[in-house]
Parts: sequence; C-alpha cells; structure tokens
Amino acid sequence: MASKIVLTVAAVLVVAAGGTATLAIRPPDLARVGANYGAKIVCSNVFIAGRDAQTVLADDVLAPGHPALKHLKITVDRQRKTVRAQFFGFVGDGMAVYRPGTGCATVPDGDVAQAAQHQFNPIKIWAPSPNVPWPTGSQAETNAAVQALLEQDALAGPGVRGIAVIHRGRLIAQRYGTGFNAATPLLGWSMTKTVTAALIGMQIADGKLSLEQSGFWPDKADPRAQITLAQLLSMTSGLRYNESYGDVSDVTRMLYLEPDMAAFTAAQPLEHPPGGKWNYSSGTTVLLSRIWQRAAGNDALALPHNRLFAPLGMNSAVLEADARGNLVGSSYMYANTLDWARFGQFLLQDGVWQGKRILPAGYVAGMQQPVPASGGQYGMGQVWRWGPGGDTPEGQNPDTRFQLPADTYWMEGHDGQSIAIVPSRQLVVVRLGLTPHKLLYQPQALLAAVIKAVPQ
Repeated sequence: MASKIVLTVAAVLVVAAGGTATLAIRPPDLARVGANYGAKIVCSNVFIAGRDAQTVLADDVLAPGHPALKHLKITVDRQRKTVRAQFFGFVGDGMAVYRPGTGCATVPDGDVAQAAQHQFNPIKIWAPSPNVPWPTGSQAETNAAVQALLEQDALAGPGVRGIAVIHRGRLIAQRYGTGFNAATPLLGWSMTKTVTAALIGMQIADGKLSLEQSGFWPDKADPRAQITLAQLLSMTSGLRYNESYGDVSDVTRMLYLEPDMAAFTAAQPLEHPPGGKWNYSSGTTVLLSRIWQRAAGNDALALPHNRLFAPLGMNSAVLEADARGNLVGSSYMYANTLDWARFGQFLLQDGVWQGKRILPAGYVAGMQQPVPASGGQYGMGQVWRWGPGGDTPEGQNPDTRFQLPADTYWMEGHDGQSIAIVPSRQLVVVRLGLTPHKLLYQPQALLAAVIKAVPQ
C-alpha cells in the first residue's frame, strides 16, 4: 500500500507543482490520500509503538524514494496528540489524532474533537513473568536449529521486523530487525481481518449474532438486506468494492478520505447476487466490525481489549477506530510479535485459552473451510487457505511447491505480514516486516524449513 500510494501521489504533485494556489485550495483526492496516509502511519507509530517520528517518515512512509517524497512534511503535536502531514508544506493537509484505547484515526473532515471522543481507558493487564514459559510468561525454550533458520536472511526476507516460532504452545525461536524488539507493536494490516472474525464469533457465543442472520440494511425491500453474516465473512456479499491501492479506489477512499468508513461501505450497491461471486474487500470487514459493535452495545469499543486481548495476555494489542468510532477491523491492529503469536496460538487451540472456551466449539474449523467461489484460496472466516503468492501464476496454489501440510492456513497482511497456523504440527509461525509485494517474498520457505527442523 505505502509504495503504491505515495509514488502515485508524488507523480501527481510533480505534474501539478506549478499550480500551487489551486493545489492549496482544492488538493486532488490522491494528494489528500497520501497526506492522510502519512499522518496516520506516523501517528500510530509515535503514540502506540513509541517510535521516532522522523524515522517512521523515512522508513515507513518515504521508503520508495521518489524525489517528490522529500516534500512530505509532518508536524507532531504531542500535547494534542495529533499529527499533520502536507506536501510542500501546504498540499493535502493530512490529519490524524491519537485516542487512548482506540489508537489513531485519520481525520479527513478536520473534526478532531469528534474523532477524539471515541476512546476508553484500558484495564491493567498482568505483566508476563520472565521466569515463566510463554505464553503465560515470556521465557523462551530456544530450539537452536530453528533459531539458526531464522537468522538466515533469505528465509526471514527483506525488511523483516519480527519473527516468532511457537511449537506445541512454547516459544522456541524469535528474531527482530534492527531498531525493533519483542516489545515493539507492529501493524498487522489485513491480519486484523481474522481478529474481526474472532470478535464476530464471540458475539455468536453470546447469542447476539448468528451466521444465517441478515437484515443489516434498514430497508427490508433493499436487496442488500438479504446479505447474511456468513456471506460477509466469506467475502461473497455481492457488494461492489474496488480493493486496488494504486489510485483513489474504494479502499483508499474509505481508509483515508472517509470519517465514517462503515457508512461509506454500506452505501455501496450490489454488483452480484449475494453468495455467488468472491471479492476480497476491506470494506466488507469494516461492515462486520460495525455489525458486531452494534450487537455488543455500549461497551463495544472496550470489548476487544477486555474480553479478548486481556484474557490472552496480549498487552500490546490496540485495535484502532475511525473518526466516528468504527473499529477498523480490516486493517488497523497493532501488536508486538509475541502478542500476534498469542492470537495465532488461540486459533490453533480452537478458540480456547487456559481452559476457557472463548469462541464457539467448531467456529475456528468453520473459519478454515474454503470458500468455493474463491477457487479454494480463501476461508469462510477471514483467513487464507493459501499463503502469499510471490510469482505464482494466478489461480494456482503457491503453497504446493513448498509441500506444506494440507491443514495449513494463514493470516496475511500487506507488506509481508503473515501468521502460518499448522494444526497437524502444533505450529504457529509469525513473520512481520515491511516487505513490498514487488519483492515477491514468500514466508512458505521459512515455514517449510521450520517444519523439517521441529520434531513431529
């Protein structure tokens, strides 16, 4: 996302640089997308991850290196907890604000006060003891052979920031990139979608939602009111949605130009009959977030923290909300490498943690069932049946040449985020970084090597 957005924005600005007055008064939407993107990424990394603003600007936002990118300027106001980003100091006027509990929100309409209302005070979570084995503590049981694999740069991949290997419920190897460590919260991008599916499952367990439920549009005569929860989870809603990141598409408009992301997606028309065509859509997952939040009621903003992250010991996890309080369950969850691993282990254990069932029995198995309309690549509950594609021809399973176990499934996110879950081998492998798709990195090679190195 980063490279595609900022490079295209840069090209627009180079062409339009002569018309500075017009740019200041009516900046093109693409420039606004770029500025809001820059403000949002810097805001989250400064106020959630504790990173230096200029380092984030250089390493996360401006990394593609186009000459025009040097004109993106940021201003961090630590007292107001806001970040402003502009090209040439006056174009785009990107704005983001940090809120306790709900992280940073892009504020495309400039209404910081409205966006700041959507927050809560997180409860105190116990600190894992360094003398207790992971996951209830933080002590590793290092497997030297697996650790050696993680140290191989070709397997870890370019731009690696965090890797963790969990075998039979124990942390056996980990690696961190320069400037990052086990405590650094990292953005999961679309791995967040799987967390949203778990939150839906919790509402099903509470009896507040069901997979067959429909009627999520107020007009019963609206054909969209026939879309079921299961169809939304499986990305077969039939709603029109463009997930392209190279221009002002539906997804970039939703994330960076719309204060109410769920309302924007809910306004999209039907393009196909529900249940027929598969279409990967971040907007669909934001709708799912709104659905479970409405079902949960008044405590919805705090629910992920209080009922999921805290019980799992995910101290660092923050699920961010937009400027109108919709949790951005498609894209915006930060957590450190080991907390992402805790969530992967939670799925491996069928939604049970320390003997307590949090998800309905069989729900995780249902999440893994392939969506027929996807050609088998996507699961019924916001997970992937296939790992990252690399240079694999479209329509072919990229996992095949790595000879991975048939029950392997994946959480995947933009720029090289992945969690591989292999139930038959009691294995979870987390790999986080900033690795653009054009580099064609595939974590399957790392996973295959780890499988060979651990005892069955």
